[in-house]
Amino acid sequence: MTVIVTDAGFAQAPEREIVALADLTPDQTAVDLANTDDPAALMGRLEQLTLIRVAFPAFNDGRAFTIARRLREMGYTGQLLALGPLIADQYAMLRRVGFDGAEIPDELAARQPADQWQSRAADWREHHYQARLRA
Repeated sequence: MTVIVTDAGFAQAPEREIVALADLTPDQTAVDLANTDDPAALMGRLEQLTLIRVAFPAFNDGRAFTIARRLREMGYTGQLLALGPLIADQYAMLRRVGFDGAEIPDELAARQPADQWQSRAADWREHHYQARLRA
């Protein structure tokens, strides 16, 4: 099982059908992207998708940050989750680039409880350097 981390805290991930990009059919609404997938492959389909998860195979592989930003710039407005063994210290950056939260393994949630993630969630907007530069 996995845990979904959002600004509101932890929640068990619901059972849902999510397919890989290569297996996505027109009637499906949830897709998993690898950190090597090109989000442009979803052009013309973003409106029908309600969930996109982008894989972080390791906490130190940041390619998914770029994919998330590109998806938001392309106009995706559905739920966008980071998927994998992330750490609480990455939460603010996840939110800043457009992720709504993260889906992490239960074992990781046990090692890094909700209060550790919540302390990172509290001020993710406050320390957004790009917003300060634009002001």
